Amino acid sequence: MIRFGWTRFYIPRTAKLTGPRVYLSPPRFADWHAWADLRARSRDFLIPWEPAWSSDALGRAAYRRRLRHIALEWRDDAGYSFAIFRREDDALLGGVTLSNIRRGVAQTASLGYWIGAPFARQGFMTETLQSLLPFAFDRLGLHRIEAACLPHNAASRGLLTKIGFREEGYARAYLKINGSWQDHVLYGLLRDDPWLKK
Repeated sequence: MIRFGWTRFYIPRTAKLTGPRVYLSPPRFADWHAWADLRARSRDFLIPWEPAWSSDALGRAAYRRRLRHIALEWRDDAGYSFAIFRREDDALLGGVTLSNIRRGVAQTASLGYWIGAPFARQGFMTETLQSLLPFAFDRLGLHRIEAACLPHNAASRGLLTKIGFREEGYARAYLKINGSWQDHVLYGLLRDDPWLKK
């Protein structure tokens, strides 16, 4: 349960997802110190791939606002965010999100993820997506997952291809990253596509 003032939002305890070396759990306020520390240590690594950071991006109040937004998205079936932890010592590794969920005739969500610099390129995000996709397709009943990454982000493009995503297009000035509108390569994965399972 996440509580904010007079309002309570419930995130099911069954939302915890596990992989061989990782587990995914909705972020909690108790994670703030670890989250802020990892983001601060990874700032130079993350900034080229993310929207511009606000001046208070790592502050307690900003994190509380983030949690409130996450809880509302869970409640409204609009998005599902998870923190990624290493199973052996509960170290926070990063985060992954299914956002912009469209129901009706679409049954689609957008995939986003980040990993701290000390844990990059060690296979943790591959395991994360292998744990997340059954939740997306089986538990949420989605038909399609979309992802977008910068053309020069070779690591992210390699990850998506490895999992089974297909390159589907190129969008000009698609997202404002690090303060400027940048082109993105678009990827998609369908429920019935072959993808890398655990």
